Amino acid sequence: MSCSLLEFCRLQEFKTVRDFLFQSQKIEPVENKNQTDASSRGVDRHEERQVDNELSWDTSDWESAWDNGDNPEENSTSATTVEEDAAGQGQPWLQDCVVSLSPCSDLLVVARDQKAVFLSAKWRTDDSGREEMTLAVSWSGILGTEEGECITSAISIPLASQKRSSTGRPDWTCVVVGFTSGYVRFYTESGVLLLAQLLHEDPVLRLKCRTYEIPRHPGVTEQHEEMSILYPAALVTIDGFSLFQSLRACRNQVARATAAGSDVVPPPPLAYKKWGLQEMDTIVDHSSVGIMTLCVFDQMKNASILGGFNASVKGSPPAMSQYITVGAGPYTGFYYAVEGSSQPLLSHVALAVASKLTSALFSAASGWLGWNKNKNEEEVAQKQKPKVEPATPLGIRFGLPDSRRHGEAICLSPCNTLAGVTDDFGRVTLLDLARGIAIRMWKGYRDAQLGWLQVQEERGDREYSPSASLPKRHALFLIIYAPRRGILEVWAMQRGPRVGAFTVGKHCKLLYAGYRLMGVNSVTSQGWQLHTQQVCLLDPTTGALRTVNIPFHLALSDKKSERAKDMHLVKKLSAILKSRDVDPETLENEARNVLLDIKHPAIKKQALESLLSHKNTPVSCLTNIMCALNDTLKEQAADEMDASLPQLCSSQLKLLRLYTDIQQLQSAADTETCAENQDSLEGIEDELSRVGPILQRYAQLTSKPSVSFAQDSPDSPLPVQAFLSQMECTEDGKVKVIRRSETEWNQLGNFMFWGCLCGRSPPHKVCDTLQQAGISPQQLLSLLLSVWLQREKETLTKPAETVRHLHTLLVALSNIKGAVEESWDPQSISPWWQQVRSTCVQSHNAAAALLAALVAHRAAKASITSRADSKLQSEWEAVSLELEQWVVCVRQLEDVLVLQTLLLVSSPQGTAGGAAAQCSTKILLEGGTGGIADSVSKWVFRQNMVPERLKEILHKKEVSEDSEDKQEQREGGEGNEEKKNEGDPDKTAELLVAVCQRFPHSLSPDLLFAHCCWEYVVQWNKDPEESRYLSLAVEHLKLISSPHIQLGISTMMWNTFIVKRFSAAAFLMEKVGKAPKDRLCRRDVGMGDKAMTSFLSCCVQLLQILMEADSATEEVPAPELSVEEAWSGAEGPASIAELALEQRGIHYPLVQHHCLLASLLHAAMSFSVKVKPLSLFDSKGKNAFFRDLTTIQLMPSGDMDPSLVSMRQEFLLRVLTGWVQAIDDAPNSTPLPSTGPKANWWPSLCLELGTLLQVNPDILQRHLVCELYNQGLDLRAEEMMLEVQDKDVLGSQLLVLTGQRLSYSLLHSQSQTQAAMELLARLPPTLCTWLKAMDPSELRCPLVPLPQTSRLVSRLVEMLPENHAQYSLALHLLEAVDVLATD
Repeated sequence: MSCSLLEFCRLQEFKTVRDFLFQSQKIEPVENKNQTDASSRGVDRHEERQVDNELSWDTSDWESAWDNGDNPEENSTSATTVEEDAAGQGQPWLQDCVVSLSPCSDLLVVARDQKAVFLSAKWRTDDSGREEMTLAVSWSGILGTEEGECITSAISIPLASQKRSSTGRPDWTCVVVGFTSGYVRFYTESGVLLLAQLLHEDPVLRLKCRTYEIPRHPGVTEQHEEMSILYPAALVTIDGFSLFQSLRACRNQVARATAAGSDVVPPPPLAYKKWGLQEMDTIVDHSSVGIMTLCVFDQMKNASILGGFNASVKGSPPAMSQYITVGAGPYTGFYYAVEGSSQPLLSHVALAVASKLTSALFSAASGWLGWNKNKNEEEVAQKQKPKVEPATPLGIRFGLPDSRRHGEAICLSPCNTLAGVTDDFGRVTLLDLARGIAIRMWKGYRDAQLGWLQVQEERGDREYSPSASLPKRHALFLIIYAPRRGILEVWAMQRGPRVGAFTVGKHCKLLYAGYRLMGVNSVTSQGWQLHTQQVCLLDPTTGALRTVNIPFHLALSDKKSERAKDMHLVKKLSAILKSRDVDPETLENEARNVLLDIKHPAIKKQALESLLSHKNTPVSCLTNIMCALNDTLKEQAADEMDASLPQLCSSQLKLLRLYTDIQQLQSAADTETCAENQDSLEGIEDELSRVGPILQRYAQLTSKPSVSFAQDSPDSPLPVQAFLSQMECTEDGKVKVIRRSETEWNQLGNFMFWGCLCGRSPPHKVCDTLQQAGISPQQLLSLLLSVWLQREKETLTKPAETVRHLHTLLVALSNIKGAVEESWDPQSISPWWQQVRSTCVQSHNAAAALLAALVAHRAAKASITSRADSKLQSEWEAVSLELEQWVVCVRQLEDVLVLQTLLLVSSPQGTAGGAAAQCSTKILLEGGTGGIADSVSKWVFRQNMVPERLKEILHKKEVSEDSEDKQEQREGGEGNEEKKNEGDPDKTAELLVAVCQRFPHSLSPDLLFAHCCWEYVVQWNKDPEESRYLSLAVEHLKLISSPHIQLGISTMMWNTFIVKRFSAAAFLMEKVGKAPKDRLCRRDVGMGDKAMTSFLSCCVQLLQILMEADSATEEVPAPELSVEEAWSGAEGPASIAELALEQRGIHYPLVQHHCLLASLLHAAMSFSVKVKPLSLFDSKGKNAFFRDLTTIQLMPSGDMDPSLVSMRQEFLLRVLTGWVQAIDDAPNSTPLPSTGPKANWWPSLCLELGTLLQVNPDILQRHLVCELYNQGLDLRAEEMMLEVQDKDVLGSQLLVLTGQRLSYSLLHSQSQTQAAMELLARLPPTLCTWLKAMDPSELRCPLVPLPQTSRLVSRLVEMLPENHAQYSLALHLLEAVDVLATD
């Protein structure tokens, strides 16, 4: 790979820039300027020729060594130009302008005289849709403010962002401009003046900047940021940190002032140093190298020369700032200024200026432009120039004297150790700044422009080198642009050759900033990636900005030039492989030539690996290349090459031939006969017919349509690169398969064996080929089983045929040497067959695993029988531990197949639960004794099966177990039918019955109900808003027949999920004193108000189940849990039933106490009754709440405080009133529901609670009867009236209610009839007065039919004794009602 010029940006509106800068002047033709330069050069032609002879370099090999290749970038100047004006393109107008490009390439400044144009970066989409960066004019105007001043120098300094999220991009860019008046002004990207200062009264010659660079070595001094300003006889340096802070403050102040419309506050003083450079005639350019320290030897040498033998040497050499200037008299000058002290330097120059260094100026400019003054003051300030501080004299240390040579420019290297200097003789001189000498010179570069490029070592350059662990190296290159010749050259430092040359045109501008972002330090630069361009070439004819790309290997010395050439060949090979238009023949020839030309073994190995890993290279091409390379390596001497390369070549060639052989066998017809294996297949048809129905149902459930990508299809061919990446040749000549991802492993197995399983390839030939390659039979067995299990759907389409091919392959692999050990005893476990069993029990593909186990069982049985026959020569059937293992394995896999078929039944739409669970024998064994029931319970939840339906199905199973033969016939009939509707409830029920029959112990009704209960309560705990889940969990709990399991499950539910939310609900209602709102319920309890009502109802039922189960445990013994014999090896967590049986007994009074509270909370939430539930209990009752139900607590006893009883009675009366109001809309004859506020059990519950709360139940009964009559529900009231004990009190209460009804009919009804008025007149005065005193507004249903009222009065007369005080009043009421009803 060679040097290249890469275009990264293009300028827009370049003609507009030129027209704006040259409005008042016509551009001088190129020819006149060239003639003038030629005449000036003729004066010193003799001297120049003499110097050329003395310092000339041999360049005869430049073109032959480096310019042979056709560089596409050298002819790039013929590209389409931006400008349409052809006359303007040939004019060198850009050379007359001051040009500055930001290191981040996002701002370009072009200035001339007093005018300037700023171009900012923008992104646009070209015609092909590709994003490209352009520079467009963002601001143009006049920068000069004083009369006659012109722009002499400009730089663009990007300022780093101070935000923590910054990654190295600049926050904004400051444009610094120097003028002939001596002013230095600072602007924003939009041309806003931030700061202006007069530092010296002479014209500004050059502005330069130095920013922070991370030291590459521990001994390198860390350089601080600095901006330097050169005047004809003075040098001003400004500290970078203070400048950064001042510019940020000024920008913020300007922004605030602009937003507020106020004046700008003057900025703070700017600290600077000012040195008067002495003993040099003319200075035109400079470089600030930074702080340097003399070594101890130089310090001692200077001390001995200056002070003689007895001179004393200080312990630490002083730190000095080094400045290099170019000009004339001398040609180059070296200045040193002591930093931070006034100690004299140990040389004659230092002694001369030691007394003056103590007054080095660290002052601030006193001449700020007045920004906040009025107009008159501004005019006065413009007339009066600010005071200029005098410079501190600084003598020259030494220089390079050359009286006739005049320096023009100096360019400092990024490492601060070298500098390039141009002069008027057309020479470029390379200076060693540490030693102060010229170490190299180039001639023939008049008006040259210089730049530096530092390249970091690439990642792979030292991959095979002993120094690979050392830090990365850096290479330095000098970029020289010769405008007279129109050529751009790249030279390796320090004495390296020219590594690149480009023809770029004669009017370009080489832009080299020499700095990066300002404001960066060792802390903020951590993790930053500075996006800066070191060198850019601006071509005004095309408007293109191009950067130079140089590979690191070009800096290597001549001893490593062969390695550089090899690296170039590797890059060439990579380019060939990336090309899409290369035909296979060309690719083969090019790649073979490149590999044969590479000399370095490590690089040849790298190129070979790159070729083998390329996915588009055909296998024939790879084989031919490897053959040619292998033949070449055999011809070489053993001591001339690395031993690993021939091994790699031979091993890869072996693998390629193996790949080709397998590929050819896949297309061969299967003409083999398998008669010798038919004996061992006897009985497999019976096995297939036995499991055939369930296999068909399983295949139907798994054959659902799914989305897959073509490249992921198992039928896609395996690329040779993927085959090689998974194969590895060992030292003994065998092949080892590397197992990476499961997908790659399946693809490899599919490539080797799927053709045999389908009958397209001869299995014995394939096995022989793989055996000859040296692959271990264990790995081949693993690959065969992986492809068999992966292609389950295809194998189930023709199970009989695929099973026969699998058997053939399995027997062939078993016969390979090393598969089954010859010393294997049939009474022990064979590792070969154990591998098959382990793979099958771990697989989630139940049908394929079962078929593989059946085939392997037959093959193992045949192998054991043949071994027994050969040893014993007996007719007895061989019995071994191996066959017992197979019997258990087959039984387990059949059970898993039936269970997996059930789990695959899709759930109804809209139900929760997610996708179907995948199970395997290993998962069920590791899941413990409850793993099977847990899987089925999750399936029940996904099916949304109600508990009654599950109970009905399990009952069918128990009935069908009595006739096992009939059940088998029914299963066979089910298998013969075509199951088109997999969601048929009957078929699903039959499938569940079949699963329960295969697991009679693990799926006993109590265990299944227990796991379903636990699954529902777990799902409810995840989403408490789904109160239906908790209700279903309680329903499942009720169906458990064993009180011991029921008690344990209830206790675990209460302690794990219920008690925390139950206590939160109780405390919340106690706090608010009523049924809380939805928002409060969600905040404290985690569910809405409706969900909390249902939750409290479930709490009541759960506690009632607890009490009932606790009472029944003494009468029924605890059940004994067991598992099926085939699943006795299950290891894992205990089942829910086992944990339930381990629970401790409960304290019955404490559970009853909590049940009482739960009933009160449920009633309060159902009827929105205002109550503080915990306040209805005394201190003992309160302390007993929310304790562990298994502990004995101090419970309330004896008579309760009458005030508490009164509060309890008031609460129960409100509950009864709420229930009566809730059933108001229900007709008298309609039966009430069993749940909700209208449930028919609320009155009995209140009476039961009244008994527990020491409230007189007769009071509750009388209140209920009165409320029912008040509501107009006379029939229900008559039913409740029979249970009232105190008839006299009830009669008095109902007499008042009857009077209110009659008073409403006679006095307050709007439709009063004449008969009613006449009746009122005939009534006795006492009765009339009594009726008028009644208040019918207390009745909730005053419009009651008169027959009902008459029936009520008749009941009153029967109820009241004759000696009752109100008996006569009742008789009068009866007469009045009868008369009113008759009329």
